Amino acid sequence: MLKKQDILLYEGLIEKGLISREALEPYIKEVEVSDSNLLQVLVDRGIFLEKDLLAILAQRLNMPFLDLKTMQAEKSVLDKIPVKIAAYYKFMPVSIKDRVLTIAVAYPMDIKTQDEIRTQLGYDVDIVLAAHSDITEGLRRYYGSAAETIDKIVSQAPRAEVTSRDVGQEKVEDIEKMAGDASVIKLVNQIILEAYRKRATDIHIEPYRNGVAFRYRIDGILYDANVPADIKGLLNAIISRIKIMSNLNIVERRLPQDGRAIVRVQDQVLDLRISTIPTPYGESVVIRILPTQMLFSLEKLGLPKDELSAFEKLLAKPHGIIFATGPTGSGKTTTLYTCLSKLNTKDRKIITIEDPIEYEMSGITQIQVMPEIGLDFARGLRSILRHDPDVIMVGEVRDLETAEIAIRVALTGHLIFSTLHTNDAASGVTRLIDIGVEPYLVASSVEAFIAQRLIRVICQSCKHEEKSAPREIKEMIAADMGMKPSDVKIYRGKGCANCNHTGFYGRTAIYEILLIDETMKDMILKKVSSSQLKNLAVSRGMRTLRQDGWQKVLAGVTTTEEVLNVTSADESKALERPVSAAFSEEPESASAPTPRQSEVLDEERRLYMRLNKKINLKFKVFKSRDELLKRGFTVEQLSVTKNISASGLLFISDELLPIGSMLEFKIELPDTGEHMEFLARVVRVEELVENKEYDIAACFLDATGAQRNKLNRYVEQEARRYGTV
Repeated sequence: MLKKQDILLYEGLIEKGLISREALEPYIKEVEVSDSNLLQVLVDRGIFLEKDLLAILAQRLNMPFLDLKTMQAEKSVLDKIPVKIAAYYKFMPVSIKDRVLTIAVAYPMDIKTQDEIRTQLGYDVDIVLAAHSDITEGLRRYYGSAAETIDKIVSQAPRAEVTSRDVGQEKVEDIEKMAGDASVIKLVNQIILEAYRKRATDIHIEPYRNGVAFRYRIDGILYDANVPADIKGLLNAIISRIKIMSNLNIVERRLPQDGRAIVRVQDQVLDLRISTIPTPYGESVVIRILPTQMLFSLEKLGLPKDELSAFEKLLAKPHGIIFATGPTGSGKTTTLYTCLSKLNTKDRKIITIEDPIEYEMSGITQIQVMPEIGLDFARGLRSILRHDPDVIMVGEVRDLETAEIAIRVALTGHLIFSTLHTNDAASGVTRLIDIGVEPYLVASSVEAFIAQRLIRVICQSCKHEEKSAPREIKEMIAADMGMKPSDVKIYRGKGCANCNHTGFYGRTAIYEILLIDETMKDMILKKVSSSQLKNLAVSRGMRTLRQDGWQKVLAGVTTTEEVLNVTSADESKALERPVSAAFSEEPESASAPTPRQSEVLDEERRLYMRLNKKINLKFKVFKSRDELLKRGFTVEQLSVTKNISASGLLFISDELLPIGSMLEFKIELPDTGEHMEFLARVVRVEELVENKEYDIAACFLDATGAQRNKLNRYVEQEARRYGTV
């Protein structure tokens, strides 16, 4: 039956010429024989957008149209309007002024409905129009998830049954009956659905003395789920329902339990991993939400183009080990699954052994570790070899036995993927050696260490340039990236409905890829420190985690706070100031120092005293060695310094060393009997005798603070003693 509002909307559409009378006629007939209205029919059929029809109707009725997404409801108003009334009549309270309640509705109410609201609430009613989806979201946001369902359960169930917290005295039959009740099932479903809609990866249910907290982990950060306070009386029923879903023992509350459930949400099937632990005030539950079907793509991992190319070359290796490193929750498993997805073809046999199996992948044989029956990583790995695999993924290398088996499997012609818990890529080497793996096994089997961290992505709907960014931050980025502070642009999100007013939407990863080449293998065999390995890798072009983070800041992908939160404070200083020259382009042959190199040398002269004295040294060439060997150059030579400081030295060479060459120095300090070893880079070359003798200036790359202090004290003592500064 047509109502006045339907007629007004009909006339408005015709008047504006948006649709013809003939085209509207079928929809008018549909409204006449149903309980629906013209606005809803046109929206459901996809003829018009709801907001466009509401704007026309608001104009015809001389009624305001309100965008609830930009409105902030007052708590004092919400406290006066029960959720069961707002949900039943499908309105959102807006304001109360002089005993007049303003409510937002998706379609004008008739007089009878307004009278019912007036009678129940005791307020006169003023109506504004708003989108139906905005009203639904507003009720959920301000009253809490599943507020209407909780209100019904509390009002219908006997008080003693609902609010009892003495779970030890409840009967099993009562718990099962409560968990199986349709309203409790609906409540749990609404909690899971709400988490899925908000892009949550985990649901945390945490009981405390005075209540219970429900929290969602979204983009790596925990947020309150905003549930009504009455939900604390339903905690036992909720947990029992979750246990039934995941086939857990609902009677056992004293021991931790782990289970699994598969549910369908809209068109998406979700894999739920449920874990419970006992606390003094009840069981705490965490539900991990995993889609059963994931689209893994290297391009979507967040790798820059040059590192993506290096990544693809690693995957083309016929054998060896590739380690993903980082703390728990840094996305290592997702990266490895992406690698497996890329390699998952009909002509390859891929087997994984994991704890737990995070994602199910078609075409891959997956094994779940079960220590309680003796199936650990080491035993599973031995059995895997009998199944003729081409590619193997080991969930984590935790001990010497697993590490040695994985390495020996790699040496026999298999490609292995695994994870390590280390802070950066270079620490992966020392971690393996620390647990007892021989350096020669590490050097001969590992192809790369890939460190990573997850960072939140700025919401594209509210992204803007931050004009008031601190100058110190810009200078830090500029120094690390070799650019001017004035060229640094920083972005952030203002916060909008799309990102739940957080300013972030989704996550990506930053990477640090340490490739193990021949030079690296030589250093691993010498058991050098992780800082030395990292310094060498950076000087050879490796981008650190922080530098990759800054690259994403400059590209407007993330914020500076995200990068600073997940990378070490001293990471950008891994090379000290002299190594700034290592970021410049390498000249192919000897030439005068670049302005940047001269700047570094001048600055270092101001920082450390320089001693003009001959000191015997031995140096060995790492970088440019192939080019020098072709010219008959002896890789390891003896020489003497012309001057030396804690930042670098100037020495004499019979051969021309290209700028950028990497050298290893062994220096014996006279009268002390002490030997010092440094990794250095050639930053300046000066020809003394044509084609016969050269002055070579080199900056130390890996000198520790203790080494620098020791060398600086020696220089100062000798300078005072002989006046040779």
